[in-house]
Amino acid sequence: MEFAEITTLLANAGTDFSLEGMWAQMGILAKIVMIMLLLMFLLALALMFERVRAYGRAKRQSIQYIMQLRNFLQERKLEEAVAAVQHHGDSPLAKIVGAGLKEYLQGMEALQEEGPEDVGDFDLVDAVNRRLERAKERETHNLKRGLATLATIGSTAVFVGLFGTVVGVINSFQGLSSDGGGGLSSVAGGISEALVATAVGLSVAIPAVVAFNAFNTKIEDFQVDMNDVASEIVDFVLKEGRY
Repeated sequence: MEFAEITTLLANAGTDFSLEGMWAQMGILAKIVMIMLLLMFLLALALMFERVRAYGRAKRQSIQYIMQLRNFLQERKLEEAVAAVQHHGDSPLAKIVGAGLKEYLQGMEALQEEGPEDVGDFDLVDAVNRRLERAKERETHNLKRGLATLATIGSTAVFVGLFGTVVGVINSFQGLSSDGGGGLSSVAGGISEALVATAVGLSVAIPAVVAFNAFNTKIEDFQVDMNDVASEIVDFVLKEGRY
């Protein structure tokens, strides 16, 4: 029997398929499941909206900063390059470059003040590289903020909806037993709960999973850019000389 035939039979059995009607026919447990799915949907929607805005700002500011960085490096204006990071606070690339150049300037200052012999086996290039690695890890963590929650919603919403489906089927059998094996009207409410719970669970899970995969792709793109810009900073330090 096709879904359209089932809904026709349920409608003929007196089942109201309006939102108000289905809500009124649901039991307490089914309503709790629907409320949980609604909250999960709203949370997923808020996370998706926030991440889209965050990634958009990060991309725009990263492009702006990299364009300025080229001139800063060519003119050896490293202090200005570090200071410009404050105006691009949403750019992971800017923060990474700022961290690397700041470490380089501090290392150069230490070498000039103390002298190469007084600082021991201090390797400036290695210090810059380690600082860049720490900055990349921190920015990657920031880019992934909220994705664990989104993944949890995408993976559990289906099961929450399935739980509501099971509840609806149980109510259907209870209706049959209480009605002494009556007609379709005795199971119509339970079947409607099962159908609605399944549909709502899928409606919440599918967008969350799609958004999670799309955001992971964006993060991978950012990671490629972060690795590239970190390598360029290390190359710049190597060209300036190894101390």
